[in-house]
Amino acid sequence: MVMFFHFGMNTFTDSEWGSGKEDPRLFNPSALDTKQWVAVAKAAGVSLVILTAKHHDGFCLWPSLYTRHSVRYSPWRRGRGDVIAELATAVGEEGIDLGLYLSPWDRHDPRYGNTLLYNEYYMAQLHELLTRYGEISEVWFDGAKGQNAPKMRYMFKRWFSTAHQLQPAINIFSDAGPDVRWVGNENGSCGPTCWSLFNASHAQIGIGANPKLLNSGDPHGVNWVPPECDVSIRPGWFWHKHQHPKTPTELLDLYYNSAGRNCVLLLNAPPNSSGLLAPEDIHALLSFKQMRDSIFAFNLASNSTSQIHASSHRGRPFHALNVIDGRSDTFWAAAQGRIYSTITLTFKCPIAFNVIELKEPVELGQRVAKYLVRARENNKWRLFSTGTTIGFRKLDRNCTVKASHVQLVIHKARAEPLLSTFSLYHDLVSKPSSFCSS
Repeated sequence: MVMFFHFGMNTFTDSEWGSGKEDPRLFNPSALDTKQWVAVAKAAGVSLVILTAKHHDGFCLWPSLYTRHSVRYSPWRRGRGDVIAELATAVGEEGIDLGLYLSPWDRHDPRYGNTLLYNEYYMAQLHELLTRYGEISEVWFDGAKGQNAPKMRYMFKRWFSTAHQLQPAINIFSDAGPDVRWVGNENGSCGPTCWSLFNASHAQIGIGANPKLLNSGDPHGVNWVPPECDVSIRPGWFWHKHQHPKTPTELLDLYYNSAGRNCVLLLNAPPNSSGLLAPEDIHALLSFKQMRDSIFAFNLASNSTSQIHASSHRGRPFHALNVIDGRSDTFWAAAQGRIYSTITLTFKCPIAFNVIELKEPVELGQRVAKYLVRARENNKWRLFSTGTTIGFRKLDRNCTVKASHVQLVIHKARAEPLLSTFSLYHDLVSKPSSFCSS
């Protein structure tokens, strides 16, 4: 899970897309505290936070040398403030990674529309952000812009090359990667089929992006570009006084449909005009974390509770026991040439569950393309779930069953299937009617 902080001029003008004509003096958070943001993110189980360093209005949250449209010309901290520097210090103290969003579309700068001049300006600001604040783990290149915006050719390849040169370990996000891709929507949901495999050469950034391709990926892709599901905890991306956050249960549903489908959940929590996360947002985030902790606290398919059998395995180091040993560095591998495979869990006493977790060791590729899970209840096999891709993590939910046996059947894969985790959980938090299927 990653947390977005949409914060900037729009926070003070009650806007989503600013005009770029705003007076920098409007920016004046009275109690800005990035340590509060990061403490909440850490308590919510987040490992990376991303800040909108510059949104479409062109206002910069750092004292850029290349524009007067920045915090340097605001009354906040008497013009000596730097939101990014404060956030970089806060994440360093808490051991969380930092990412930055730098909007390509700039409604303020007069150079926008001049390919050479604006790209040089953008590159200069990118250089500032990637050299002043220590290690930056992700840089976000948003493809959005208005239909009436001036025509502009972005030099993405130069930007990407510069980012990797200045920050060798950085992940670059855009509609086409090269490291992380957009999922094709802003509702925090990925489709049931989700390949990290992708053909970046078939993708366009911004207008012309293919939502279906972004959402599902490509099993024949030659690039490894996992998707990121971005969604806001509120109806808008920026804070608005009369909007309210999603409930913890709604956030949990988003989690199942993103992190539970081989995606990263990028959840936006916008600071308010005081410069703080709102109490109601904090409550929703921490309650959401408590729900996840309660659901995934105990794996019902652990070594101590079950026996396991696979239809085949590739020698002793790759036995099926590896999928229930609680480790991420061991895995089961089907025998050479065997695609169709089964793994069966047997319990001394029937157990009640309604969530199945599957993981592939994706450092060796994403392989499974079609599977089903069935449970033996009252001496009868019943279908629990069907699926296509698994990837880094797949969570399947259904109504609660009380089973003596649970079996994974892999029908189709790109190569001999591998599996690192086969876990069962009992979700007592979600409302059954919200996810039960016949």
